[in-house]
Amino acid sequence: MAEEKENQETEEEKKGGGKKKLIFLILIVLLLAGGGGAAYKFLVLDKKEETADKKAEKIEQEIKNVEDVGIQYDVGSFIVNLADKDADRYLKVAVVLEVQDQSIVQEIEKRLPQIKDAITTLLFTKNSREIKTPEGMEQLKEEIIKRVNAILPLGGVKNVYFTEFVIQTA
Repeated sequence: MAEEKENQETEEEKKGGGKKKLIFLILIVLLLAGGGGAAYKFLVLDKKEETADKKAEKIEQEIKNVEDVGIQYDVGSFIVNLADKDADRYLKVAVVLEVQDQSIVQEIEKRLPQIKDAITTLLFTKNSREIKTPEGMEQLKEEIIKRVNAILPLGGVKNVYFTEFVIQTA
């Protein structure tokens, strides 16, 4: 009889211990799930919100740039051979520079041969695959801005516009 009581007590202790383990395991799972959810919110969702905010700021900046049109200077047209190896291709492009103020226009007029040479030299290095996409055209604009601003002592070129852009195969 005494042995039966001891067996019953050890079985009850085992059952109680199992319940404690189960409750402990459930608490750990809930804590991990809560921590994972919090980490996801702070690390992933907040970054998505930040990128959305950055995109909105970029759009606002572009709208401001469109509204604040600077002085435009027509550099002229350029007809160059492209660097394509498979065929003879030509590019005809008319370039207009947007500058900050009138003093930059005067500096451009003084250095116009250097600016035209820099643009022509840049255009010679391009091939039709690089510049026929919208991304390629934007890249070309950025390179023109960098080259022209390097020639001007104070910089001042804000944007480049192509008023004519034709690629022709001979």
